Amino acid sequence: MKKKFPLAACLAAAALVIPMGPAVAGSSSSEPETLAKGLLAPLSLAVDKNDSVLVTQNFAGRLDRVKDDGQLANLYTRAGWDVSGVATQGGATYFLESVGAGGGKPDALKGYVKSIGRSGEVRTIADLAGYERAHNPDGDQHHGFGDDVSADCLKGWPAFPPARYEGLVDSHPYATAVKGDTLYIADAGANAILEVDADTGDISTVAVLPPRPAVIPAGARIPIDMAGGTVEAPACVVGHEYAFESVPTDVEIGPDGWLYVSSLPGGPEDTSFGARGAIFKVNPWTGATRLWAEDILSPTGIAVADNGDVYAASMFGNEIVKIDAWSRESTQFLAVNGPAAVELSGDTLYATAGFGPGAPAGTVIKASIN
Repeated sequence: MKKKFPLAACLAAAALVIPMGPAVAGSSSSEPETLAKGLLAPLSLAVDKNDSVLVTQNFAGRLDRVKDDGQLANLYTRAGWDVSGVATQGGATYFLESVGAGGGKPDALKGYVKSIGRSGEVRTIADLAGYERAHNPDGDQHHGFGDDVSADCLKGWPAFPPARYEGLVDSHPYATAVKGDTLYIADAGANAILEVDADTGDISTVAVLPPRPAVIPAGARIPIDMAGGTVEAPACVVGHEYAFESVPTDVEIGPDGWLYVSSLPGGPEDTSFGARGAIFKVNPWTGATRLWAEDILSPTGIAVADNGDVYAASMFGNEIVKIDAWSRESTQFLAVNGPAAVELSGDTLYATAGFGPGAPAGTVIKASIN
């Protein structure tokens, strides 16, 4: 039994049923500039100290550098694998690759954090899937319905997602942040933030994100497959809470040293249950985790400014939102179809956009935040 579909595949399936309509005008001070286009599922990017942009095309298993003329210089390709989580520091480029993502077969999981040095040599730093099999950080978390829902009622609940379960062995490393010789990994399958020593490859768990309960509304339809299939929830569960998994999609280091983590709600990605995406703050020294902002539709990437403001890509909201550091109020920064990743370099925001099914239509854009 698998507890959830691979994250990238879930997003692709959701894009089939959630309208990706034209975005309306945003509030940025200038129109965005397109740096590259024609990309397939560009779900991660990084910007180095020279404002050189690195981007992953997850479905194609590619890591590329965007050249000044908008063309791509390939740095790494592994067909059939998900390549994601690019980050850069000094002369090193870090990235993630994975395959399997569960499917009820923990032994089939494969996931690594790797680096590319100045010479172009690729080095494997750590085996993230092996760590998940050995430790399963969310193994003691309860998901699904509580004891207030009877077993007889749950006979009408679909086999997937399970009516009740504990965190299973699953790994889908998805995003990376780097500071010194420490890498922080957001694992969307493990529901955890991991810490990796870039020199030794040692792995430890920083924090496991808490479940995200939602009350099942009347007439709710539950996704059951990758083709967009749904079934109506049994009437007897209406009004009861289902503890969905938090699905970490990005991790960034804030000016206060804390980690900021964006999270999908683990359930329907449309608005049928409300906009339930969230941003958590995680203390990297103690693992203490607290909810920082919520009510965000499908936050797939975040960037933290020097003053603590957070910019979040709302993929199915077709916008990049700005969340004030003090009030935590959210306003639209930029209207753009299907944004996925965001990064900041000085007063410039870089983002990927155009995520959706079909022909490669992804772009890399930039805009001033002033």
